[in-house]
Amino acid sequence: MTIFEKKIAAGLICLSLLMAAVPCTGGEAESQEDVNAAIAQATYKIGAGDVLEISVWKNPDLTRQVVVLPDNTIRFPLIGEIKTGGHSLAWLEKILETRLEKFISDPELSVSLTRVNSLIIYVIGKVKGPGRFQMAENVDVLQALAMAGGLNAFAKDDEIKIFRKQGQMTQIFEFDYDAVSQGEELDQNITLERGDVIVVR
Repeated sequence: MTIFEKKIAAGLICLSLLMAAVPCTGGEAESQEDVNAAIAQATYKIGAGDVLEISVWKNPDLTRQVVVLPDNTIRFPLIGEIKTGGHSLAWLEKILETRLEKFISDPELSVSLTRVNSLIIYVIGKVKGPGRFQMAENVDVLQALAMAGGLNAFAKDDEIKIFRKQGQMTQIFEFDYDAVSQGEELDQNITLERGDVIVVR
C-alpha cells in the first residue's frame, strides 16, 4: 500500500466513524476538511497544467514540484518521461515507486496535488457572462452558472443542458434551474468534470 493509499484509508475510516456519530480522537483523528480533501484527491484525474508535489522519503534531492506538461506528461529524475494525464495520484505513486526501485532500495514516496490548473469548463448561451472558466476545484452546475453571472432575462430556465465528452460519445444531462434552486430535482445539480459544456437556451 502506497503512502497515498494509507492516507485515503485513514480518511475513509474516520469518515465512517463520523457517519456513525463516533468521534475520532487522538492520533487517529482527522478534521472533516482533511477527510474531504483526501477523498477528492483519491478521485481526481491529473491534467495538463496541474502542479504536483512528489516527496521521496530520505531522498531530498528527488523531492520536488513538477508541472504536468501540455502533452500530459511529467519528467522526473532517473526515470524520465511519464504519461500522467487522466490517471489518479495513487496510480502515479505506484508507477514512480516501481520505476525508482531500479535505483533506490524500497522507495517510499507520496504524490499530492498542489495546484489545479486543468479543470476547465464552458458556459455558453443566455447567461450574463458566458465563457471559459478555470476552476481550482470541482463545482456543480449551480456554482458554474453563478460564475457566469447567472441567467439573463431571455433564458429558458428549464432548457439547460450539460454536454460531457466521453471518448467518441457525448453524454447530455438535463438541468431545470427553477426546480433545483427551489430544492427540487437536486440530482440534476451534478458535479462538473473537466471539459463539460453548459448550454443555456
